[in-house]
Amino acid sequence: MQDSTFDRSCGPSGCEIDWLASPRLEVDDDPVAFAKLATESGWGDGLPLIPPTEERVRSFVAASNRFPDDLLGVLPPRDGRCTVEKLAINAVMSGAPAESMPLLCAAIEASIDPALDLFSLNTTTSSVMPGIFVNGEARHALDLPMGAGCFGGVAGPAPAIGRALRLVMRNVAGQKIGENSKSVFGQPARVTGIVVAEWEERSPWAPLAERRGVQGNAVTAYGCIGTMDIADVAAESAEDLVQVIGKSLAVPGTNAFISHWGAESMLCLPPPWADRIAARYPRIEDAQQALWEAAAHPIGFFPEPHRIWLQERERVDQYGIVHLVEHPDELIVMVCGGLGNLHGMGLHNFGPTRAVTKGF
Repeated sequence: MQDSTFDRSCGPSGCEIDWLASPRLEVDDDPVAFAKLATESGWGDGLPLIPPTEERVRSFVAASNRFPDDLLGVLPPRDGRCTVEKLAINAVMSGAPAESMPLLCAAIEASIDPALDLFSLNTTTSSVMPGIFVNGEARHALDLPMGAGCFGGVAGPAPAIGRALRLVMRNVAGQKIGENSKSVFGQPARVTGIVVAEWEERSPWAPLAERRGVQGNAVTAYGCIGTMDIADVAAESAEDLVQVIGKSLAVPGTNAFISHWGAESMLCLPPPWADRIAARYPRIEDAQQALWEAAAHPIGFFPEPHRIWLQERERVDQYGIVHLVEHPDELIVMVCGGLGNLHGMGLHNFGPTRAVTKGF
């Protein structure tokens, strides 16, 4: 494991990196022995780790097409400086492929955008963490899941890529449960992350990142409290299905109802549901409008103390309706999942933080 410094020299043929001698921690290349050391030292997450030898880390830095000491961002709560090399060390340990480094760099850069509010995500009592949603041809090159079982269960690199980001939060950001992170329950994705690709080829609408202003390869970082299955077997029309989805998203206990405006909510639609909804709402904006109207309750739906709370925060409109989010475009819609016709996936955020999209 290394703590290197570097010298850059650039000429007509480009830049070369000289790895200068600097302090090293010599570790056993045996994964079992290293995992034991890492766990005892607080670097690990309880799962096996790959020893980050200098050779392995160099190959990951090279795959990033960046300098090893390039600063990707300062990560709260410890305000740790995340360089490309530090990301590479954690990516090696996680088992992620070297080819995922450009995606991982973009994911870190998206996560430190003030709009996402990483400090709150890393320290709150909620179980929230930055999920990463991927667009572009890199989905195929990295074999990222977008079909059946895309949120967990598909063999492939996505859990390791997500885990690399979680190790960065542990080892660079300094997130420690019970100390600076007050999460009451946590969630499995705080270990393996969430890395899911959009099934662009089966979407009736433009890709998520493109709708957010970024063409091609891109990641969207969005704070995910967890996953919420939405099941339906009875809807006979797109309007009925939208009502079921919207009312399911608007669970009264979600964080969006306990704060002022500013929250977003994410919905992942399987291709059959997306096609069904798009037949009635060809424009994604119209689909979001219909979902927004459905994701609401009359003020009388809530217990009396909650009615007072919502009224004090100006969450009740002129018709006595309380919407989950303030505007239709704050319902983020993405297409992925299997070809079954029974389930959608809701992902709530924990408050007034915003998704961030970054190209790579």
